[in-house]
Amino acid sequence: MIPPAELEAAYLWACETELQAYKPGNVSVHSEGHGMTVEHFRSSAIASAAELCRPEPGLGERIYRAINATWNAVECNTNLGIVLLAAPLIAAAQSKRTGETLRNTLKRILRDSSIEDADWVYRAICRAQPGGLGTAEKHDVRTPPRITLRAAMRTAADRDRVAYQYSCDYTDVFDFIIPRYHTALSQWDNEGWAAVAAFSGMLARIPDSHIERKFGPRYSPWVSEKMALIEKTLSYTARPESVLGLLRDVDVDFKTRGINPGTTADLTVASLLAVRLEAILPGHTRG
Repeated sequence: MIPPAELEAAYLWACETELQAYKPGNVSVHSEGHGMTVEHFRSSAIASAAELCRPEPGLGERIYRAINATWNAVECNTNLGIVLLAAPLIAAAQSKRTGETLRNTLKRILRDSSIEDADWVYRAICRAQPGGLGTAEKHDVRTPPRITLRAAMRTAADRDRVAYQYSCDYTDVFDFIIPRYHTALSQWDNEGWAAVAAFSGMLARIPDSHIERKFGPRYSPWVSEKMALIEKTLSYTARPESVLGLLRDVDVDFKTRGINPGTTADLTVASLLAVRLEAILPGHTRG
């Protein structure tokens, strides 16, 4: 088993690398916003790391403990999506069997989730108080769950891209974002810029569910157009820093309108974490 300290380091690396990436609309070292700072996110990562990487608790309990620790540290919701996505990946790294890939183990972890896991996660969501949560006619997080965590996530998959990952075994992460990250990393040899390429490619193609919870679909085509321009411009350059001016302009456009592609940023962190876990797992092949 990978020592908890090594898993914590992988998680903290993923969180910090995402902060180093200039992602329009999100908080980064290049631009803060939405009432949050880089230090909010760094403190959140540090507070949640130990709870996520403890081997004893079940999946749902470690999610709750990580969110509770985050709230105690920063008193705002900075990382609910990150924690929801990171916890199954870390649990998979802790329980991978000989001959399994990280992705295959992740499928098993998600398949084996329980009603108790759902109860802990419902409590975590209520603790985090995410914007635009609303209510649901069935399986509302404010009522005790009657179905497993994976089943509960399936009921929200059409309106939340984090929940969708639980129902599709992280297809966005493994089939799109990670390959795109590796392609960009081989081109520029820079982890932060590779994260920008992965983020922009995802957001150019898939509407961000955090944006759509706040605004509905009215901004989605415009956001996609802006990100497609960034993606195209990046694809033509050997010097990604030459795109900083465009990134800065789009960042201002987004933040002026209150647009925060938070779900896409969460998926970026999860993908970076999976990249690092695959690198440190003994004898691992992607498969």
